[in-house]
Amino acid sequence: MGRRHSISGAHSNSLACARLLPHFSPDDVVQEDAEPAILQAENGITSSSSRVQFASLNLDSTVQQGIDALGFEFCSPIQGQILPHTLAGNDAIGKAQTGTGKTAAFLITIFNDLLSHPIDGERFLGEPRAVIIAPTRELVMQIAADADELGKYTGLKTVTLIGGADYQKQLGKVNAAPVDIIVATPGRLIDFMERRDLALDRVEILVLDEADRMLDMGFIPQVKRIVRTTPRKEDRQTLLFSATFTQDILNLAKQWTYEPITVEIEPERVATASVDQRVYLVASRERFSVLMDLLNTADVERIIIFANRRDQVRRLYEKLRKVGVQCGMLSGEITQAKRTRTLENFKSGRTKVLVATDVAGRGIHVEGISHVVNYNLPEDPEDYVHRIGRTGRAGATGVSISFASEDDAFLLPDIEALLGHTLPCIAPPSSNSADPR
Repeated sequence: MGRRHSISGAHSNSLACARLLPHFSPDDVVQEDAEPAILQAENGITSSSSRVQFASLNLDSTVQQGIDALGFEFCSPIQGQILPHTLAGNDAIGKAQTGTGKTAAFLITIFNDLLSHPIDGERFLGEPRAVIIAPTRELVMQIAADADELGKYTGLKTVTLIGGADYQKQLGKVNAAPVDIIVATPGRLIDFMERRDLALDRVEILVLDEADRMLDMGFIPQVKRIVRTTPRKEDRQTLLFSATFTQDILNLAKQWTYEPITVEIEPERVATASVDQRVYLVASRERFSVLMDLLNTADVERIIIFANRRDQVRRLYEKLRKVGVQCGMLSGEITQAKRTRTLENFKSGRTKVLVATDVAGRGIHVEGISHVVNYNLPEDPEDYVHRIGRTGRAGATGVSISFASEDDAFLLPDIEALLGHTLPCIAPPSSNSADPR
């Protein structure tokens, strides 16, 4: 049997979108006159002449209506390169990370395809037409929020399945009406499959987001199990995205995709242009006092502090609270309900300081973050790129400050190799403040 679907050549143009930013609020819309500089900084665009408008794509009218309502007009590089193929029903592998517009690319592909190929006859509960798998709860929630905003006029139903949340409530949403799109973490999706509350044998589009992170977190056996329950790869459309292309990721992509096209967006073009990157040379015992000096400066409006492990995050969080700093904490040990509250407090400005691990930090898409601090240098250089990408968003500039000490300074060369340039290493600004300890 051949491919299930094909979209006519009318969709051979690239998708145009400046960047579908988190939550798509009006304040996030980048005006056309400011856009070229932002795209040039973040995505390597050097000319506006190659960009295409949404209106030229002949998308479904309700998809176009959602895009118009959000005020978006021009495409990012990954959208421009990948959408001519995905809108035609082809598989794709994208090397890209958050901030490149990949979420909008696969959501628009899904919306347009499902609307272009309506199901004739009866539909059943628990049989989604599209499944998006992501490694963290925060990322799943962000994708679903973006889907709700972008697809608000499509009439398509999206349901989120994440661990740490009430199973029965999620089941109630699945059973309320036929579901079109499931966005899920691997573990919770398997829970639904094992209890036979969800069947994936009619999935038309499968999206695997942040495949490298799922590999790092040990989810690949679960993902393989999920993929095996979907139609064979020749009969579904598969889109796989990863920030890195290791041999393991390429092998998985070969297993899961059928004659895919490949698009690569280099991470340093996304990460560095709008962020002032600094490295403070400090002794391990001085990290906390230097951090307190930073928190007391007037230009720190909203800040995320990254540490490598859960125990390091908890100790730093407790230490900050002890000296009177109101802050939030995000790590894998925190319940979903508390994570949601913490993130909402941070987004609203009630809390201006957030301490997080890399896994939790992947789902943080908040405008107005002025500073990112690497309390510990990340062991994986890609994590450095993801961390500093939390600031300098939507045309704003940001500051990243990394503490390099005797126990982790050896990690700097690998980070610089990924970035393609050296980082300025300086002593922290002098201060008379003392470590509260």
